[in-house]
Amino acid sequence: MIEHKSRGLSRTAKQPENKEVNLKRHRKTEEGLDPALKAVSKTSLKAIAVLCLVLGAAYGAAAQVDDELVAKRRVYAPIGPGLKAVRHGADGKFYVLASPNPGLVVFSPDGKKLLAMKESSGLQPAALEELRKSGEVLTQFGEDCDVDADGTIYVADRGANAIQVYAKEGRHLKSIPVNAPVSVAALPDGEVAVATFRDPSLVVVFDKNGRRVREFGDMDTLTERSELNRFLNIGELATDDHAHLYYGYNYFPEPTVKQFDRFGYAKQEVRYTALDAEPQAQALRREIEKQERKGDPPIFKRILTAIGVDRETGEVWMAMGDTLLHFDKDGNRRATYLLYTPDNSRLEANVILVLKDRLIIGGDPIGIYEFSRPEAH
Repeated sequence: MIEHKSRGLSRTAKQPENKEVNLKRHRKTEEGLDPALKAVSKTSLKAIAVLCLVLGAAYGAAAQVDDELVAKRRVYAPIGPGLKAVRHGADGKFYVLASPNPGLVVFSPDGKKLLAMKESSGLQPAALEELRKSGEVLTQFGEDCDVDADGTIYVADRGANAIQVYAKEGRHLKSIPVNAPVSVAALPDGEVAVATFRDPSLVVVFDKNGRRVREFGDMDTLTERSELNRFLNIGELATDDHAHLYYGYNYFPEPTVKQFDRFGYAKQEVRYTALDAEPQAQALRREIEKQERKGDPPIFKRILTAIGVDRETGEVWMAMGDTLLHFDKDGNRRATYLLYTPDNSRLEANVILVLKDRLIIGGDPIGIYEFSRPEAH
């Protein structure tokens, strides 16, 4: 395991022109619920809001910032609300998922819309009935998507408790039953890895015929309450060109990404444990203990809001809201940035796509933006 300790950098970050406005926005705390959570009572809503305020502000302020990244432009507008994933295919196409509308949209390398695959949860009853009569199988509510080297598309359909598999032209191939899928990653030889809300393992792998062939990844123990501990181990998946699988824990007190090979053997762990972030991590652990005693359904805000991996080098990028951390392939922190749109609004990231010459970073509902890839510090 590689644990990063803060290097105590003293260089002042470069600010956009309206520096004071950006700093005020960065300090301003965030309200709202994680979209993965179910509806709760008004009392619980108040509790969530308070917890989001405390933890969101604490983690944003804790990370030591090296510089700021201001987006060059917005891409794939008007997609933004409901944004779930942005992927890049071997053929250069881009795959954007936003649920329930517009669903999965495929773009050419130059941004031309090539294919739109709607979701049933986003359709009016009459349109839905017409599509059902045609025999077309739609995703009900997509949580994540990925595409393999042949262009086969995989959608984690939480509404249908399935992985929906489509040919590159959008024709439905099959449904793989999976209870509460939240993330999906294409592997070599037609295999697909899935992370769920419910499975006792972190990752479940299915072969090209939809058969469950292996599972791996033990739960880390943060609490003795099994359902609370399972919730805290929820994560998202990413891959690289060397058949490595990355699992990012969304709710760990210390932002953490584990790397496995495709067969489940652990390779290394990247964990952000900067000294100035430890008080906030301890505060979250106390909140875990509090919720363990109460016995109510888990109420937490995501700590790790997005991960991205350089498919060639294996370098990891983590987002904690509007804070972006860059790690090298050995798990050493290279730099920390604050994210802003071209009009200097802060960008709370929930998707990261790492390309050779640029970053594609998006947030719900603010939209998807292109950034120049910063030089390593």
